[in-house]
Amino acid sequence: MTRSLRRDLCAAGAAALLVTAAALVGRHIQDTRHTLFVRWPPLFATWDPHVGPGTPAALAVAAATVVYGPALAARLSWRAVLAAAWATALAWILSLALIDGWRRGIAGRLTTTNEYLRVIGRFHDIPATLRDFTHHIVSGSPAPWPAHIAGHPPAATLTFVLLDRIGLRGGGWAGMWCIVVGATGCMAVLIAVRALAGETLARRAAPFLVLAPAAVWQGASADGYFAAVAAWSVALLAVALTRRSLVAAAASGLLFGLTCYLSYGLTLFALIGAAAVVLGRGGLRERPSLLLCLLAGLAVFPVVFTLAGFDWWQAYHLLVTRYYQGVGGTRPYGYWVWANLACAAVITGPATAAGLGRTTAALVLRRDRVPAGPDAARMRLAVLVSAALVALLVADLSGMSKAETERIWLPFALWLLPACALLPRPRAWLAGQAVLALLVNHLLFTGW
Repeated sequence: MTRSLRRDLCAAGAAALLVTAAALVGRHIQDTRHTLFVRWPPLFATWDPHVGPGTPAALAVAAATVVYGPALAARLSWRAVLAAAWATALAWILSLALIDGWRRGIAGRLTTTNEYLRVIGRFHDIPATLRDFTHHIVSGSPAPWPAHIAGHPPAATLTFVLLDRIGLRGGGWAGMWCIVVGATGCMAVLIAVRALAGETLARRAAPFLVLAPAAVWQGASADGYFAAVAAWSVALLAVALTRRSLVAAAASGLLFGLTCYLSYGLTLFALIGAAAVVLGRGGLRERPSLLLCLLAGLAVFPVVFTLAGFDWWQAYHLLVTRYYQGVGGTRPYGYWVWANLACAAVITGPATAAGLGRTTAALVLRRDRVPAGPDAARMRLAVLVSAALVALLVADLSGMSKAETERIWLPFALWLLPACALLPRPRAWLAGQAVLALLVNHLLFTGW
């Protein structure tokens, strides 16, 4: 066994120990103090061994991706890689969701008490509802919003309101919207990695972005949709910087503005965007008008929502109050500040833990050698992945993400997965990723 392989296995083992410790300590805290408000710590899930109609398809997708994924990603044309990645990711997410059945796995997810479809009737007059939105965030206010609606800016709920308005009503359409759009997130990350770190690493990352354990939650919540929108904002920024495209810059700004009105916490994507700017800064030097287009696009959604009467900053401060009125004020920070990282280890899998170890090595440069060729590409990828890791850690330290981070941190998880491109023996690591996802989805029922 080589030294580098031992380091990879040690990193994966450390992640496994972290998850084990979070489970054992969390079980003790929940049994004795009842302050975690999760039944299967650190995950928001219940023990429920089962199989379902999606089981055969999930096994087939996993086996095919492990056996053929790396070779196809290396051999197909780039456009075919993107199309195959999206199609396979869609099949993987959908088959995992259908392990729980159509109603429990997809159609019923967004219709539960705290979910978005419960309040569609209150948006019959959208402008009036936006003006009045902040008056219903804090518990104790007249007709307070359910938890997820209060916990997000109104663009999240408006997505499902607009789907309803065009005739795509009910939990089935809403669930499929999140799955189909969410599956495009892997394409966005691949495009960004190719633009900023080279096509070779993007191709190596493709099977890992497809077969991520995060897919268990991408098919079960609106956060998969949020993750895709945020990912495309960075991908378009990378394209704008490397191809000097004003249209891509404006579109990137537009989507980042939308991202901020889908989830307050995703403003931290500015850190990943900043890394993209650093890596592609030559584009800004050669064409400064890219920045103007980016800012122009970025202003659209804030201006529209502000003119409609929604105050983002006021709403965020009211959300903080609401958060501490509920279980967020009871859940112990001292446990979740590290148990959240165990949740992240589950959704990104053992391969990502090993890849992050190699990311650290790629960032450590010898003073007597300027990185070039593959070394430079690995360093650039490491910068992008590290920015996502920093954003995740800031979210963790904020205390506004105690529990349920296996769902909330999906947008950041997508940008940690490319670290797997640095690993040798991709099939073995892909198999580990697939086994973890299959075990979680067959042994637990994940829900909110």
